[in-house]
Amino acid sequence: MAEQEVHISSLIIHVKPEFLVGVKHKISALPDAEIYGDSEEGKIIVVLETTNQKFVTDIIDKINNFEHVLSTSLVFHQIETIDPSCEDDL
Repeated sequence: MAEQEVHISSLIIHVKPEFLVGVKHKISALPDAEIYGDSEEGKIIVVLETTNQKFVTDIIDKINNFEHVLSTSLVFHQIETIDPSCEDDL
């Protein structure tokens, strides 16, 4: 069996502070996205875990197109490989 990739990325999303709750709700509805924190100033920390790099950029584009999002910045991106033969050991 071939090894599978896992892409782990973190984002900082800046939104208009008065719309923080609504944007967080939209982000929470996205598969592969998890909110790890936010601030009253309208910044949201999001971690993505996807199976390929295209999904990372697709999610960033989707978030950037949400109303009231000012910017989305990729802060971290790491690619891990998973050997399927090791999954039996978990």
